[in-house]
Amino acid sequence: MNPIPVLFEDGEALVIDKPAGLPIERPRAGGACLEDRAAEFRLGFARSPVPVHRLDTDTSGCLLMARNPKALKRFNAAFEAREVEKVYLGVVAGPVDGDEGTIELSLTKISSAEKGWRMIPAKKGKPSVTHWRKLAERDGLTLVEFRPETGRTHQIRVHALAGLGAPLLGDPVYGAGPVSGARRTMLHAAELIIQREGKPPIHAAAPLPADFAALGFDHG
Repeated sequence: MNPIPVLFEDGEALVIDKPAGLPIERPRAGGACLEDRAAEFRLGFARSPVPVHRLDTDTSGCLLMARNPKALKRFNAAFEAREVEKVYLGVVAGPVDGDEGTIELSLTKISSAEKGWRMIPAKKGKPSVTHWRKLAERDGLTLVEFRPETGRTHQIRVHALAGLGAPLLGDPVYGAGPVSGARRTMLHAAELIIQREGKPPIHAAAPLPADFAALGFDHG
């Protein structure tokens, strides 16, 4: 079992580089999850830190963890107030028109017995905003930087499909699922910045994963 890198550490917070494929919460069907490895992140503290926000199981990269209840409350408030700067890198399974832009689509959840649940654009849904910038193109794929203002479930995945015209490579819900060169949804939480009153900001950056580099994308 490979150690999970710690990208930032102080008395109230950790940012780890969560590997793709590791769920934060225990799957209904059972199996490993981040909680099983909580002791790794105590680093001399008596209490294990807890995740502040969610990353999909397939998503790799920056995950903020709080070391105590007061810090957790402050960080939750910062996310709610949109005071957290988040940068994601995603491989879009197709060409993307334009070089940059903003996607504003309200999202809501639907479910069916056949397909399970998913998020879709809907006028009566919750507002969601994502800024994007094209970084590179290679072999019909596009590396895109996403900066979400809001944190809706599956926001970037739906915005890629509905806003850019193609899903994230490997996405099993909004795309074709695992394909050659992508055994997972190709989304990486590359950077996380949180301003703090009276303290230096939390600033963490997660290096590009090997599966992005294997597709020929070696920079962010």
